[in-house]
Amino acid sequence: MVLLDRTVLQVEAANEVVHTVDLRDAGAVEAALAGADAVLHLGGLPDEAPLEQLLDVNVLGSHHVLEAARRSAIPRVVLASSNRVSGFYPTGHRTGPQEPVRPDGLYGVSKAAIEALGRLYADKFGVSVICLRIGSFEEVPTDPRHLATWLSPRDAVGFCRAALTGPFSTRFATVYAVSANTRRFWELPAQSELAYMPIDNAETHASQITDADVPAGSEAPQGGPYALPEFTLKHLQP
Repeated sequence: MVLLDRTVLQVEAANEVVHTVDLRDAGAVEAALAGADAVLHLGGLPDEAPLEQLLDVNVLGSHHVLEAARRSAIPRVVLASSNRVSGFYPTGHRTGPQEPVRPDGLYGVSKAAIEALGRLYADKFGVSVICLRIGSFEEVPTDPRHLATWLSPRDAVGFCRAALTGPFSTRFATVYAVSANTRRFWELPAQSELAYMPIDNAETHASQITDADVPAGSEAPQGGPYALPEFTLKHLQP
């Protein structure tokens, strides 16, 4: 297992190799990934930020990973997308990955661009690319929105393992990585897309969440507070 981060990592197992790499350094990314069988790409800015920063790190950094895969003939790349690419669909709508993107902010825009890059490299260069639209990755759900969006650690591992090891005949797929929540907004992947069905359900934690029983309006955006103008306005140039 080859692990990359921009901060110094410590080797914790005999089968690990670590590299300190900035995603913006295309040559370093390619050198570190040489010989890999598959890539799980989780690096980048994880939340709303100025667009130029998101483009520099998330989009250009992902391009460097995909280009390293093409040049090194790595057959499978798993990209960390986000549920935030569709945050403006209403909560009453069960959303599938085939529907047009409706990002709830600049971060969502950067993830939509990453998905488009993945599709390009799949169609044009034959790299098998799986985009995981990751839900709210938390140890346990802690707010009412999580009752729909929670991705448990166990299910996160399951989705990532399935995406890394699934048949390379799958040229491209985008799937929502979300636990089997009763209140979820999103379609679960078909077995033909990803051989994993989530196990956990945020509903088992509902009694510990304040306002869990307060109904959300069916027309409210799935992104919740991320869809509010002020969430993005503070990152725009004055």
